[in-house]
Amino acid sequence: MKPLVFIDHAEQRRKQRGFTSLEIEFVIERPQLLRKRADQRTEVVGVIKNRLVKVIYEEKESYLKIISVM
Repeated sequence: MKPLVFIDHAEQRRKQRGFTSLEIEFVIERPQLLRKRADQRTEVVGVIKNRLVKVIYEEKESYLKIISVM
């Protein structure tokens, strides 16, 4: 898997919601729902510790740019 690079907004939201980078990586690798958006971003949904988490990211050549964690 490509390395994850969190923009400031996504890093702040990840911390606020109590998720680790490894948990976000897990959701991206094994999503329960995956949707390609019209803006070329990818939206994935998974479950961590009985909580739903949605991650929005852009795939770049050598990394995944994490836009938001909800």
